Amino acid sequence: MKKYSPTTPSRRHMTVVEMKELSKEGPLKSLTKRLKSHSGRNNQGRITVRHQGGGNKKLYRMVDFKQNILDVPAKIEALEYDPYRTAFIARILYQNGKRSYILAFQSAKVGMTIVTSQKAPLKKGNRMLLKNIPVGYQVHNIEIVPRGGGKLARSAGSYAEILAHDNGYTTLKMPSGEIRKVLWDGFASIGQVSNVDHSLVNLGKAGRSRWLGIRPTVRGSAMNPVDHPYGGGEGRQRRGTRRPKTLWGKVTGGHKTRNKKKWSTKLIVARRVKKSRK
Repeated sequence: MKKYSPTTPSRRHMTVVEMKELSKEGPLKSLTKRLKSHSGRNNQGRITVRHQGGGNKKLYRMVDFKQNILDVPAKIEALEYDPYRTAFIARILYQNGKRSYILAFQSAKVGMTIVTSQKAPLKKGNRMLLKNIPVGYQVHNIEIVPRGGGKLARSAGSYAEILAHDNGYTTLKMPSGEIRKVLWDGFASIGQVSNVDHSLVNLGKAGRSRWLGIRPTVRGSAMNPVDHPYGGGEGRQRRGTRRPKTLWGKVTGGHKTRNKKKWSTKLIVARRVKKSRK
């Protein structure tokens, strides 16, 4: 982590992740495209996700979550920053001449060679079938549906731990603490996702949130009664309602949002442990 001298109030607590090992050159043009910014609005122009808008322009990097070129070694050409995700990405060059972006794994270095195979060497960055990875290994970019591309453990510093293989399923301990089963014919990459220090970043000032496209959030208790269930009162008031509610009066807090009839519930061995309030 990089810290700053407290030359201004905003610099006092501001921290950023060290990016010395990342490439200084820009992204590969053929693997980028411009995504239209919707600022949290739907096709009718109505805001459906609040607190979004503005921010710096950014190019989307087309990351290959499938890595379906089998048994062809690839060399890491560059490690790059991706404005659309928390993890760093790696630009790789296959021996057949094709280039692509993948999620960079922790301790990835330029010049390293990786391979995707049904049974690859047990080395960080290599991608192989879950059933061929021994118990106790850390994996990321895990497929839920075989050949459907990685869906699980893709954010910065994430990994799942392999607990068991049994009857066509691999049991994983997820980053949230949840223990669930996944079909063992899916692929997964060995190791932990890069940028482990991302959770330690302190933005330091409101302006840095605006650069990221995050607009201000106003507390409900600071609003008028017409605007929020918590609004109104002279000075700093209590919530005034036993059950916590959203802006639209819907009861939240302790309310279960998972669909009881969801098919994948049978694959969850143990739900995540909730953090206790201090």
